[in-house]
Amino acid sequence: MSEAATRTVATPPGLLASLEPLLREWLPRQRWFAGKGRPVTGFTLVAATELLPGTAKLGLYHLLVRAHQPLVPSHGAPDHPGDCYQLLIGVREALPPRLAPALIGHVSTGPLAGRTVYDALHDTRPAELLLEALRTRARIGGLRFDRDPQQEIRSGLVPRVVTAEQSNSSIVYGDTFILKLLRRIVPGINPDLELPLALAREGCPRVPAPTAWMVADVDPAADPVVLGGPADSAGQPYVLGVLQPFLQGASDGWELALRELAKGEDFAAEARALGRATAEVHTALARALPTVTLGHAQLRLMVDGMVERLDAAVQAVPALRPYADGLRSAFTALGDLASEGRIWTAQRVHGDLHLGQCLRSPSGEWWLIDFEGEPARPLPERRMPQPAVRDVAGMLRSFDYAARSVDPAQPEWAETCRAAFCSGYADASGHDPRTDPVLLRAFETDKAIYEVVYEARHRPDWLPVPMAAIERLASSGHLT
Repeated sequence: MSEAATRTVATPPGLLASLEPLLREWLPRQRWFAGKGRPVTGFTLVAATELLPGTAKLGLYHLLVRAHQPLVPSHGAPDHPGDCYQLLIGVREALPPRLAPALIGHVSTGPLAGRTVYDALHDTRPAELLLEALRTRARIGGLRFDRDPQQEIRSGLVPRVVTAEQSNSSIVYGDTFILKLLRRIVPGINPDLELPLALAREGCPRVPAPTAWMVADVDPAADPVVLGGPADSAGQPYVLGVLQPFLQGASDGWELALRELAKGEDFAAEARALGRATAEVHTALARALPTVTLGHAQLRLMVDGMVERLDAAVQAVPALRPYADGLRSAFTALGDLASEGRIWTAQRVHGDLHLGQCLRSPSGEWWLIDFEGEPARPLPERRMPQPAVRDVAGMLRSFDYAARSVDPAQPEWAETCRAAFCSGYADASGHDPRTDPVLLRAFETDKAIYEVVYEARHRPDWLPVPMAAIERLASSGHLT
């Protein structure tokens, strides 16, 4: 494939119809599928690109499909075109044993009848094709592959799929690069590419600079959600994936914290260094992208949103009801300050910061990764400027999660880490988040409420972890 090569492709008619029965069964079983608990009733084909001819020994299709599901899981509820998913479908006569875990099924009708289809990210040849397309800045149908010309991408790097992810999928190439492929796709500028590119322009060393990226240009008429949605989403490209340097030997912050907890080791020095790294990223983002001032009107909208989420959570999780008034006081206190004329600065932030979004190098340096934000929130909301303390609150909650995930729980460990993180943040930014306790309490409360709803739905055994924070936050007007 030559530099900036362009290739037009045509997919066989009836492709989605032949795959649909298999996808209905396979898709809901994937860890990254967001519509669990509601049946898939059908699909809309948003885009299809043939990357390798389906008549060859190995065929390969890139699909964007929108899953239709009822809005509620009750029988007879009306269907709704839900999330759009990125699929890389491999086609073979039969799967070798090494690819058995990637099986989607055996096609019985349509253009692929008699063939076996599978998740091609687990296969070496399709993974190599993606890297080569990025290296050569290829264009294949509606798919565009681009890269930073200042960074070299060597060919021949051996790929391996990462098995530990949940909301997306990743491939590591020879311990040199990691390609993160987004599974839930929305049109528009994705912060997982936008923010690292902005930080790279600022020379911020705390975030790996994107090496390459892939996007899809989609006809708005092919996507029922975009066609009937906001006008500014029509015609926007869909960001599909980002290639970044692989941080070899780096330790995941969550796993590192749990190891130190298990050994009874102090984590305060690491927490302080992580606070400094977070402040450096915030400072660079404030330089790179516009900031805004939040006055009374803007704060009122923010507080109203927090109260609405609390009210919905109380309805969904009855265990919250005894604490509702105390939790609401965290938000009304912030609204009262806004009414008195207090203002705050908002900027672009990480949006979903926790220990699992941080990596520590063998030399002790911290990096922040995964700037996608909370995937369940709409993209425009994820791109809105926020008070930087939102990220701080997320990290404080993460220390609490780590300390309460062990038996016996170690809340003193969490408090030490929380204080050290805030001190490190102040070292690098000149502002200690604890000096604005009302704002910090409101964001930490909002995050804890989100956690309660998540755990009640997905991991009921973990519900006591955020409920311990709920009890503290509901009874305190300050950070303890």
